[in-house]
Amino acid sequence: MNKTTSMAILRTAAACAMLAGMGAAVAHVTLRPGGVTVGSDYDAAFRVGHACEGAKATTGLAVRLPRGFILSDAQARKGWKLDVHKGAKDGEGEVRWTAETPGNALPGSERAEFVLRGKVPATPGTLWFKVLQTCDVGAADWAEVPASGSSTAGLKSPAAKLNVVAQGVATVDVRDGWVRQSVPGQSGTGAFMKLTSPTGAKLVGISTPAAGVAEVHEMKMEGDTMKMRELSAGLDLPAGQTVELKPGGYHVMMMDLKGALAKGASVPMTLTFQDAKGAKTTLDVTLPVGAPEGADAGGAAHQHKH
Repeated sequence: MNKTTSMAILRTAAACAMLAGMGAAVAHVTLRPGGVTVGSDYDAAFRVGHACEGAKATTGLAVRLPRGFILSDAQARKGWKLDVHKGAKDGEGEVRWTAETPGNALPGSERAEFVLRGKVPATPGTLWFKVLQTCDVGAADWAEVPASGSSTAGLKSPAAKLNVVAQGVATVDVRDGWVRQSVPGQSGTGAFMKLTSPTGAKLVGISTPAAGVAEVHEMKMEGDTMKMRELSAGLDLPAGQTVELKPGGYHVMMMDLKGALAKGASVPMTLTFQDAKGAKTTLDVTLPVGAPEGADAGGAAHQHKH
């Protein structure tokens, strides 16, 4: 691809992004949820589930590798040409897949993963993979990186993000977390979130300075009575599957509250996970108090019978 062609594609991508508006904000090319431990090998699976704005199919995907990611190989796709350009020893190469015929292109209604493998740096941080998606009509350049921090909120065309974490830090993805507000004198409440482990794990412990005791509980109907029980063996998180902790199901039960939790406050919490080999890792999160818009906040978790 010569410089003139590259610039034309990027200009087309910018036009697509403006036309897409809010639609593009949720139609990203992303990596699987969850992070990776420093110095580890990592299978980067770029998930494509849409074509460019106004297009019917994806005809090419070019991944620019960030500095520090050392490429080892890329997975070929039947009917697609694979071009691998390794950069210097510290990364910055490119992997490109191109449909050999229109019939091999990825329809906009179908989802697929484009996979490459490499080693991540030995120091914690965020890696940004910039991805140029070309289509039968136009292109989309997923290349925006926040000016500071690692949040992609507000970015219309964010690059794919990978968190590289220190030894002992869990690689589990935690999102949409919140704590139900409480009133003075109330002894317990619930916390909720969505958990995704990239390699499989078990949630085996929770601690928070906001409560004397925090445990994983399950609520379910027994006959005509809703009952709650502690999951003393922990909560299984199958690899790649999102497990939701929500009112009326699995949740974190916070007991012996140290004070009222008002809407708008925040609650620090440490989650402990265990892998199949018994190794434990922890993750510190901070959850807002109060149900987010659209959340099912029904039912007080602390009012059900054991």
